Amino acid sequence: MSNGVRSLVALTIATVLTGCAVKAPPPAEEMRKEALPNVVLDQRPWAAGAGWSADPVQENWLHTFNDPQLDALVQEAIAHNPDLRVAGARVEQAAQSLIIAQGALRPQLGIFGTGGGKTGGGGDSSSALQAIMLFASWELDLWGRLRYARNAAEQDMLSVQADLQFARQSLAASVAKAWFTATQLTLNAAIARDMVQSANQLTSLAQDRERVGAGTDADTSMARANAKELEASQQQIDLARSQALRALELLVGRYPAAEVQTRADLLAVPGPITAGIPLQMLERRPDVIAAERRVAAAFNRVGEAKAARLPAITLSGNFGAFESEILTIKEDFENPAGGFGARLLAPLYQGGAITGKVQIRTLQQKEAIADYARVSLRAIGDVENALATSASLAARSALLSDALNERTRALELTETQFKIGRADRRAVEQQRINMQNARIALHNVRTDELAGRVNLHLALGGNFAPATP
Repeated sequence: MSNGVRSLVALTIATVLTGCAVKAPPPAEEMRKEALPNVVLDQRPWAAGAGWSADPVQENWLHTFNDPQLDALVQEAIAHNPDLRVAGARVEQAAQSLIIAQGALRPQLGIFGTGGGKTGGGGDSSSALQAIMLFASWELDLWGRLRYARNAAEQDMLSVQADLQFARQSLAASVAKAWFTATQLTLNAAIARDMVQSANQLTSLAQDRERVGAGTDADTSMARANAKELEASQQQIDLARSQALRALELLVGRYPAAEVQTRADLLAVPGPITAGIPLQMLERRPDVIAAERRVAAAFNRVGEAKAARLPAITLSGNFGAFESEILTIKEDFENPAGGFGARLLAPLYQGGAITGKVQIRTLQQKEAIADYARVSLRAIGDVENALATSASLAARSALLSDALNERTRALELTETQFKIGRADRRAVEQQRINMQNARIALHNVRTDELAGRVNLHLALGGNFAPATP
């Protein structure tokens, strides 16, 4: 090895040992200030969070509904939902991309061989030299280009992992809401059938009254029309029920045959939960974390692009043996032989291409920050809307529950009057229809209340499963 090469190697090793350290992405606090300059968080509570505890959000919200059937459906969906498998495949791809980026930091080894004789015979007949050589090369990451690339790949992997986590949570929420809706529509379908029976009874009574002259044909036509309208509503509810069951089966990865057996009653809304504060939500919600990691990945790609403007040094070495039946190898040639060297590549002029790449990466970082702001504001809005909706639905549920009680009492009183001859059967059946309408209205708002609770859990970033140690 010549003195010049030795000097270059020594200088290179010294540079590596004291080389440029890569910069870390901005911390989350700084990122939030840049992305959300018009939003002051600190320790502010939720605007619509009156009556909700500000303690940290708890995990395992699925358990609060205390429904083994729902638990089993969610687990089936986690195992078989195609969309979730797509997200999982993206995580695996990101992991392999990280391995590739890490490999660029390590020495590259290879082996080369060639051979052939005067008469061919399976070797490389165009070669007059037989050789086998082991070679190695290593690009010295003097300015951090390769480390920035590795860090960007690492942040990409963390981002898709967070996307997968949020996809899991969203899937659990979708299964729960589909389960509630399927149960609601099953109950409403049974009520609708009872209402049709009552309407048909009213039609029969109207026809009887018309025959004896106590009613008119207009009364009979009106009764028939009401019965047909209620029958049409029943058909609509039956269709909605089958569609809800198919949607649930698709979520869990089954054939959509509308064969799921639903509950016999609606679940009760669990008790109050802890909502934390907006800042805690941004630090735990997976889709916000994914957007934050994308900003970090973009930051590292800017560093990679800037480092690409600086010289690159690659060390190389080889060791091999040579033979030939045609060529004469010099007598003083050491065989086997090896060597060591270095290569310097410094870009001087590329028509603005390198600067353009830096600008593109800088603009991509700007885009990632704007996307982080969008995701964060959407997440905050999700929670505020879910809190306000939960309060409104709870109030409506209480009012409709009282209304159903009054409708039930009115039916009972009318039945008593019918028994003592102070009311006819028409009044009883009409009150029964009114009571059934009140039951449907209450089922609808209670289902919305259950779905609203799930939406709140999802918006807060709470996991549906127990916390993993």
